Amino acid sequence: MANLLCCLSLLYAIAAAASLVAAADQRSTMEALQKELSVPLWKPSGSGCCSWRGVTCDPAAGSVERIELPRQGLRGDISAVAGLKSLRLLDLSSNYFQGPVPPSLGELSGLEYLDLSSNRFRGPIPPSLGGLRSLRALNLSGNSLTGEIPAGLKDLRQLEELQVSDNGLVGRLPDWLGGLARLRVLSAYENRLLGGIPERLGSVSPLRVLNLHSNRLQGPIPGSVFASGKLEVLVLTANGLGGSIPESIGSCGGLLSVRIGNNRLVGSIPSSIGNASGLAYFEADDNLLSGPIPAAFARCSNLTLLNLASNRLTGVVPPELGGLRNLQELIVSGNSLAGGIPEPLLLCRNLSKLDLSNNRLNGSLPGNLCSASSRLQFLLLDRNSIGGPIPPGIGSCARLLELQLGSNRLTGDIPPEIGRIKNLQISLNLSFNGLRGPLPRELGKLDKLVTLDVSNNRLSGSMPPEIKGMLSLITVNFSNNRLSGQVPVFAPFQKSPPSSFSGNRLLCGEPLSSPCEAYVVSDGGDMNRRSSSYKMILAVIGSGLTVFLTVSVVVVLFMLREKEEMNAKAAAAASAAGDVAVVPSPMIVASNVFVGSMRQAIDFDSVVRATFRDSNKLASGTFSTVYKAVMPSGLVLYVKRLKSVDRTVVHHQNKMVRELERLGNLCHANLMRPIGYVIYEEVALLLHRHMPNGTLAQFLHERPPGEFRPDWPTRLDVAIGVSEGLAFLHQVATIHLDISSSNIFLDAQLNALIGEIEISKLLDPSKGTASISAVAGSFGYIPPEYAYTMQVTAPGNVYSFGVVLLEILTTRLPVDEVFGEGVDLVKWVHSASGRGETPEQIMDARLSTVSFAWRKQMLATLKIAMLCTDRTPAKRPMMKKVLEMLVEAKQT
Repeated sequence: MANLLCCLSLLYAIAAAASLVAAADQRSTMEALQKELSVPLWKPSGSGCCSWRGVTCDPAAGSVERIELPRQGLRGDISAVAGLKSLRLLDLSSNYFQGPVPPSLGELSGLEYLDLSSNRFRGPIPPSLGGLRSLRALNLSGNSLTGEIPAGLKDLRQLEELQVSDNGLVGRLPDWLGGLARLRVLSAYENRLLGGIPERLGSVSPLRVLNLHSNRLQGPIPGSVFASGKLEVLVLTANGLGGSIPESIGSCGGLLSVRIGNNRLVGSIPSSIGNASGLAYFEADDNLLSGPIPAAFARCSNLTLLNLASNRLTGVVPPELGGLRNLQELIVSGNSLAGGIPEPLLLCRNLSKLDLSNNRLNGSLPGNLCSASSRLQFLLLDRNSIGGPIPPGIGSCARLLELQLGSNRLTGDIPPEIGRIKNLQISLNLSFNGLRGPLPRELGKLDKLVTLDVSNNRLSGSMPPEIKGMLSLITVNFSNNRLSGQVPVFAPFQKSPPSSFSGNRLLCGEPLSSPCEAYVVSDGGDMNRRSSSYKMILAVIGSGLTVFLTVSVVVVLFMLREKEEMNAKAAAAASAAGDVAVVPSPMIVASNVFVGSMRQAIDFDSVVRATFRDSNKLASGTFSTVYKAVMPSGLVLYVKRLKSVDRTVVHHQNKMVRELERLGNLCHANLMRPIGYVIYEEVALLLHRHMPNGTLAQFLHERPPGEFRPDWPTRLDVAIGVSEGLAFLHQVATIHLDISSSNIFLDAQLNALIGEIEISKLLDPSKGTASISAVAGSFGYIPPEYAYTMQVTAPGNVYSFGVVLLEILTTRLPVDEVFGEGVDLVKWVHSASGRGETPEQIMDARLSTVSFAWRKQMLATLKIAMLCTDRTPAKRPMMKKVLEMLVEAKQT
């Protein structure tokens, strides 16, 4: 008995000693990691590393089990983590780690989750990771890894998720993947993988997600991937896959998304697809598919998107598809479909895009193209054989953004009801038809339309003056008709090439080579010469110009001489004072301060001289450069030097001054209003109050990591303040040209003020916002539609504000190489679910984990940001509604 007690005591002592050694090893490992990685949230204290943020320990043993440090801006060597033998989860995603993945990680035999995604690791995947026998999830996506998927990983029998997407991996997908009995997720998209998809893949595993898009895969889609019947997501887009779509696709009742476009698939679409009743997305465009569109799609009641464009499909568009109440986009362009447009399709209450273009459709346009509740935004029916008139019911399509009816056999007049489509913005194309009669005056009501093409018809009569109401027009084509009279004097017309109006024998005026100046149109329509009157008018004008130019030259010479004398005096005075560095100020031609109490404290010459020193430069934006100017009185100002366009300051100085004074009186707490201006030569300087806390961009991205404060309430207040300012601007019909975190300023109390509100008018006050093209805005904030509309809009402002919201939520830059090539913050957030990431993984964990209340507010704000950054402008909420939702989120 004594010996037994002695042995037990010895074993206890050995265990205690081992525990002490393990604890010491763990402490030294964590301290080494803290020193190597400089984790700002890790500060050694008496309570030990288990109290550090992102570290979770076993409450009984005190050993480190979880390290979760995503999106912390970390760098350094993580090899030392291999000393934490009890580690079960390691998440270091979305940081800046470089070099090879440490092979020593393979020693963590108890590790179940390893996430090193979105870093800068390079080199091959270490085969030693095959030693992680307990591993259930491995995510190495979004790095620069090369080589093949190592055979050592085949020993990961517990593996449920393997994600190696967005790397530079080569070689074949290994056959042993089909032997992983627990594999649920296989994601290896955007690599350089070759060969076929393993035949056994999915046959022995409960495969739910297979994403292999953008590789170089060939061969067929194995029917085995559907064998378990549990597949939910299949993405094989942009490969070289051939063969037919397996009949077994219908065995997956829970199938949600199928994206197999841009391959070489042949054969027909199996009717068994109707058994996948939960299907929401089906994309098989750009293949060689033939046969009819299966009416069985109508059984997929959740179908939202059906894209079968650019194939060899025949038959008719199944009218049964009209029963799909959730259908939003039907795209079957570029096939050989015949028959008429099925009227039941037009009853799909959620249909926003109907693209039947480039087929062999015939018949006529249905009279009820759109119902009163229609949400149709894109109606593309061009390049078919549709005949008959355009029905007056087209005016009911109130939400249309694009209408393509070109290259058909339409006849009759253009109905005046077309002017009721007030939202028509992208294009109205009626070209290459048999339309007759005059251009309806109601076209002038389409004030948002960018492109109008009515060429190659039989339209006649004069162009109505009301057409000048189309204020947003950029591209027009009236060629090859029977139009007569003068082309209206309207900037979009005169800026168009002559070919846009050619082929109309009786049409004259710019930009055509046949002038109308010497002609007037009589009541009978004849043109009579009045050349003698014009000669007299031109003579008078010429004499007046001569006098004006002579006087102008004398005045300019006098001003130049006076300026030289002033500069010489200033230089002599500076030399006498021994201050050779003083630059003489140019002649100020206009200046003012709108705030009476500040006039005595501002010296205009000091303002101008401050912009001559690079040391005073604070920032350079899209439209201006910002300087710091210290007045002799001690007052500090922000001075914006406007990047003038087309000598705007010279040609529109009076209008510019009036606009500045108007904006100076614009009263709103969240707008950074100009307090004055200085104009000299061809330069305009705008004066603003100094903002001691800089910009929101600096607040979010330029603070050292050690200075991070969990400041979600401040960020939410900033977001609400910006939304209030934007909502007010939209209310007074002002569209901002450059919403970004760099144009949101923070005062001493961290209240948000929107800057550069004056830019939209000052770039050209004679034209206002309508003259600004898609270059307006900062990279990463520009809405996608600006690329084709070339027009700044209120929905565009909402999109840019949505990007700012995402910045606030994630503390990430709008454009960052960590997202991958061609991916910005918006795309990264919107594609999170496709990567299997939750909203919590998107948001800044340093904020969302502080309290449940903060997390709830952040989730509500994330939903608002997603709405604001919708690709479809019409789906974005108005700024007033955004403000209401943010206030509601704060009260949550």
